[in-house]
Amino acid sequence: MKLLLIRHGETPGNVLGQLDTAHPGPGLTELGERQAHAMARSLANHPIEALFASTLIRTQITAAPLGRLHGLQAAVLDGLHEIEAGSLEKLTDHESHKRYMGTVMSWAAGDLDVRMPAGPDGHAFFARFDAAILRAVERASGADGTVAVVSHGAAIRTWAGLRAEGIDHEFAARHVLANTGIVAVEGDPDTGWKLIHWAGSPVGGLALADPAAEDPTGRDVSRP
Repeated sequence: MKLLLIRHGETPGNVLGQLDTAHPGPGLTELGERQAHAMARSLANHPIEALFASTLIRTQITAAPLGRLHGLQAAVLDGLHEIEAGSLEKLTDHESHKRYMGTVMSWAAGDLDVRMPAGPDGHAFFARFDAAILRAVERASGADGTVAVVSHGAAIRTWAGLRAEGIDHEFAARHVLANTGIVAVEGDPDTGWKLIHWAGSPVGGLALADPAAEDPTGRDVSRP
């Protein structure tokens, strides 16, 4: 089975560099809307059997054009939402970004006891994200099917960094995942997942990137 982990389109919080993880969250910018439509067109010929989004509004808006192309309704799954920023919520400074991403990359390295300031630890994150992925793949009709999941930058990078064979936390830290970037893995929850593709740029091409955005969860976090 193939699993496409798709990051949502650009939000106002991404532009401002906010750690914006609370529910229900913002919608998309005008660029984010264009990114969502371009992503759908790029996946028009993929045999997607099931489509899921998180409980945050931005993923549901991003998933809608893809659902229309494939005749699917995006099912909202609890557990796919972004990693909660705790006391760092809405902060825009570099040190807060560094602390947030440093925490989640510690989880990707297997140190699940580290806790987000006034937020969850890695055990809580992987328990709910693993459970959501399991529910998603169980709804696909066959072992050769493709499941598309629209989720969030830090959540996708952290989960893939620990759960996908072929990469590690250093890879996840170095490789950007811009809005509508896609991480594709193959396998299943029982035997494990193997990375087959990491498309860090917007799927519709670099013309849909926003180099001026201060987006903290999409950038290369291996550098100071």
